[in-house]
Amino acid sequence: MTDDETATTDGSGVSNAGVELGLETERRTATGTASTLRAAAVDTALVAVREYRLAVRRRWALGIAVLFALFSVALVFLGGSAVGPTRVGAVLASFAQLGVYVVPLAALAVGIDTIVGADESGSLEMLLALPLSNAAVVTGTYLGRAAALAGGMLVGFAVGGALLVRFAGLGVLGSYATVVLTAVGAALAFLGVSVLASTLASEKTHALGAALAAWVWFVLVHDLVALGLVATFDLPQWVVAAAVLANPADLFRVFVLRGVSTTAGGIAGVLTGTGLTTPVLLAALVAWIVLPVGGAVLAFRRRSV
Repeated sequence: MTDDETATTDGSGVSNAGVELGLETERRTATGTASTLRAAAVDTALVAVREYRLAVRRRWALGIAVLFALFSVALVFLGGSAVGPTRVGAVLASFAQLGVYVVPLAALAVGIDTIVGADESGSLEMLLALPLSNAAVVTGTYLGRAAALAGGMLVGFAVGGALLVRFAGLGVLGSYATVVLTAVGAALAFLGVSVLASTLASEKTHALGAALAAWVWFVLVHDLVALGLVATFDLPQWVVAAAVLANPADLFRVFVLRGVSTTAGGIAGVLTGTGLTTPVLLAALVAWIVLPVGGAVLAFRRRSV
């Protein structure tokens, strides 16, 4: 009997994966040869694999792939069928300007029920009955969803990339890959925020409200508040840098636009004044991935299941 035949819903799917988790954990405990760090890594990987399988069965990865395939193809076509080397910059800039709306929304939607949804379905209680640490449960769940999200995005963007290469040639691949990988990084950051909201929420509706509030703040309100403060009080450049670092959507936009030839002058000038180099931007994006997941692990310890 295959996995698909034994697992068609949350509960049955978890049961099948849970048996695998239990057997593996018991085997490892019996041998007693694995170090604590290695055991934690194996536990996390097992939970991640289980969560990835569930995400694939729920068609999350397929839906994400379709969404970003339509998104990328539409932007390339909107750039015009006559896209050439001189217009590639404009097309990539469009990815940055419109991606800040689509990428966070997709990532927040994927992660919204990671913890609170599993709690309501009963699968979280089953997981906690196994000898797994809280960190392994939360981090493994995040990694499983992250793999499904990133995989779907890469497949979807590949469709638009193939079309862009057809119009502009292979020379555009490097710039396009930078846009795609940065978009995936931003998505993983927002997925972490969503997992944190899902851990703190006691009901799915609360998690949904928190995710929508996060999207409105990071995508619509944050920049307006930051620009208003800078313009009103003539604040120094480090405030602008702090505002960019405090928003993963801005990190994605700035990182992409600074490498686009049509906008490099303005963005490069801003970055020169603020000291936001590429390593700083990458470090901030990694922090936005790690810190929310770490916060979710801490919040999970206080959660009543």
